[in-house]
Amino acid sequence: MSITQPTIKELKIEQEWIEAFPIMKQLRPHLNAHSFIELFSQAVEENDYQLFALYDENRIVAVCGFMPMITLYNGRSIWVCDLVTDSSLRSKGYGKTILHYVEHWAKKQNYDVVSLSSGLQRASAHQFYEEKLEYGKTSYVFVKKL
Repeated sequence: MSITQPTIKELKIEQEWIEAFPIMKQLRPHLNAHSFIELFSQAVEENDYQLFALYDENRIVAVCGFMPMITLYNGRSIWVCDLVTDSSLRSKGYGKTILHYVEHWAKKQNYDVVSLSSGLQRASAHQFYEEKLEYGKTSYVFVKKL
């Protein structure tokens, strides 16, 4: 019996996006498969959105989507838009593994900062970011629906 190591792969084709959708839907329940593919395609084309998946035992256990950005506040940075581990597999280190991968990817591409936002109701996620990954709170994100 061989034990496979978890691997991380960028998802570049629609079939891979569809395979990742059940995990992404856990974070974005308002999306259906069609709206996910439509928004995802537009984000890739217009914002260089990239989606990586962590595979364990040949199945996706976590996904992380991000956009490279340049802002006056953060300079060259990566904005993590979506980070989710399958709800049945949390607390196994998958989220930490994939976010560390994104951090290393960012460094290799000469980005100086990785940032993200997290819903106010997600206290356990905030604890994870602050205590396990050493992210600091620097601001609130304000939203106005139009």
